[in-house]
Amino acid sequence: MNIIGKAIRMERIVDRRTRRTVIVPLDHGITVGPIPGLIDLRETVDKVAEGGANAVLGHMGLPLHGHRGYGRDVGLIIHLSASTSLGPDPNHKVLVTTVEDAIKIGADAVSIHINVGAEDEAEMLTDLGWVARTCDEWGMPLLAMMYPRGPKVKSEHDVEYVKHAARVGAELGVDVIKTNYTGAPDTFREVVKGCQIPVVIAGGPKMGTEHELFEMIYDAIQVGAGGVSIGRNIFQAKNPTLLVRKISKIVHEDYTVDEAEKIEI
Repeated sequence: MNIIGKAIRMERIVDRRTRRTVIVPLDHGITVGPIPGLIDLRETVDKVAEGGANAVLGHMGLPLHGHRGYGRDVGLIIHLSASTSLGPDPNHKVLVTTVEDAIKIGADAVSIHINVGAEDEAEMLTDLGWVARTCDEWGMPLLAMMYPRGPKVKSEHDVEYVKHAARVGAELGVDVIKTNYTGAPDTFREVVKGCQIPVVIAGGPKMGTEHELFEMIYDAIQVGAGGVSIGRNIFQAKNPTLLVRKISKIVHEDYTVDEAEKIEI
């Protein structure tokens, strides 16, 4: 029963036709505060939902303050872990919400953040294992943000570190991996091949142009990425609705960069 429950919920955050997804994370409020684009959660959710996002991701405050009760439906992923930029070690993510609480508030999936290589890696991996087992019991999809980050990590985008971090998540039983793009399709293909589950790319810091963003997305999709999870590059855009619409065309309909850029409405 829990297997079919997980499958049904997965279809609320992943397109059942393409098996890909466009996720817009809105969890930055805990990390860095009310930055532009996240002042009014309800307004932002409405914009990205209208653009065709498959899901939004955030903490418990997202459904509490961002539920609209109108407009286009969008999947809800509740983020279980957190840290703030004001703390002594922002890389140390701790659990602040349970899977059961996420279910009670109506979530379609949950997510957790793990920094592979961080000083507190062992504690975060323990949390991941426990959360993965709990999700299996409840039939709840689990997305894990798996980032190589710590003293031994020379570059967070190096393929050797990225594919190791991604594989850790796959080995511990998650359903979807979110990780850094390696900068080139040939190397990111290695990351995808190293996991037997969907791998979506993070948007990273705000990019200079939409063209750069589209190129990264297109290249990742062409080598097997399961979609994107892009935050500030979307919610801080001049027109988030239009941008999500363009990204969705690349992800779900294999539009080229040039074709996506020509979309005007």
